[in-house]
Amino acid sequence: MSGIPHDHYEPKTGFEKWLHSRLPIVGLVYDTIMIPTPKNLNWMWIWGIVLAFCLVLQIVTGIVLAMHYTPHVDLAFASVEHIMRDVNGGHMLRYLHANGASLFFIAVYIHIFRGLYYGSYKAPREVTWIIGMLIYLAMMATAFMGYVLPWGQMSFWGATVITGLFGAIPFIGESIQHWLLGGPAVDNATLNRFFSLHYLLPFVIAALVAIHIWAFHTTGNGNPTGVEVRRGSKEEAEKDTLPFWPYFVIKDLFALAVVLLVFFAIVGFMPNYLGEPDNYIEANPLATPAHIVPEWYFLPFYAILRAFTADVWVVQLANWVSFGIIDAKFFGVIAMFGAIAVMALVPWLDTSSMRSGRFRPMFKWWFALLVIDFLVLMWGGSRPTTGIYPIISLIGAAYWFGYFLVILPLLGVFEKPDTPPATIEDDFNAHYGHH
Repeated sequence: MSGIPHDHYEPKTGFEKWLHSRLPIVGLVYDTIMIPTPKNLNWMWIWGIVLAFCLVLQIVTGIVLAMHYTPHVDLAFASVEHIMRDVNGGHMLRYLHANGASLFFIAVYIHIFRGLYYGSYKAPREVTWIIGMLIYLAMMATAFMGYVLPWGQMSFWGATVITGLFGAIPFIGESIQHWLLGGPAVDNATLNRFFSLHYLLPFVIAALVAIHIWAFHTTGNGNPTGVEVRRGSKEEAEKDTLPFWPYFVIKDLFALAVVLLVFFAIVGFMPNYLGEPDNYIEANPLATPAHIVPEWYFLPFYAILRAFTADVWVVQLANWVSFGIIDAKFFGVIAMFGAIAVMALVPWLDTSSMRSGRFRPMFKWWFALLVIDFLVLMWGGSRPTTGIYPIISLIGAAYWFGYFLVILPLLGVFEKPDTPPATIEDDFNAHYGHH
């Protein structure tokens, strides 16, 4: 487990010793919940438990919904209405599942931005960060496929637009698109394979989450100062840490209760607020909605995808250099996936020796701009493709790439960081006094 010195599980009774010698599962659980945790963690460290709750909620509600759902183009929409009207508690299950996806993404975005601010991705935690980004990609794939299942207008046309992106890849795009859809267009084969994958991927996410937790238990938790726990002796480590149980478990459960209070209020009183009204109209391949808008959590990357039109000079340059292979549509696809890729590569793009943003005065301003930029892109993705909106999205996309590829590497060279506290204990005492 963690490299921080601490007490390990010692079996006491005869049965415990018998089990421990054959399957040390009790020891594994004990070491997990008693792991020494930096005592100066703040409220930004509560989102892990919210994410764990969301994953369990989505799997449990999803399994029950799947018992009543029919993955067939003629029956899917009616089966969702059957869940809403006839299944005991069905409407509540569906609203919990649909809004649970939104809570999942709210928590994951805060979790990611927390990691970006406090340098949680820096050595030795690069692998933890990469696994986290893989979880995020798997979440996006799962959510996209889940959105197709109700077989409403937005489900159908969202699937048509997004799978159409793969068709933009030169030479092999059409084959990939056919393979994804199970045919030349979004149809019954598409719905079947999306349902199958939507059911499978959460278990892949659960496995990745287990590896993610194992990874940060190996390196130890990050903390707001970025200063590592002293590992010389058990006494020194104990001055910097507290056991995860009961201190952080209780804090996390309290935070979860507050988050769930808001969540259940939304599920109970405004369950369709984050949804799209068009999805209550059954899918019709002959009637295109006026605005095809994905779910809110895809909007920032959807804005980046749409920002790069044929009249943008970067697209024209790429088209010229590639002898016409990279057109505007394909460039948009590269930009959309590239926007996620630069986040994944941030451990190697950030050149600063200072881990935590708390002690980086210039970084704080650029990071605040990044958060605003993300929200502006989210808004831009929900707007039409006419007027000033594409220009705003393009500026937002330029800053997103500029931040990761130019600003972060340069800040490490030019910025003069403040001096962090010598130890976690010093930081804790400065905030809360001696205990």
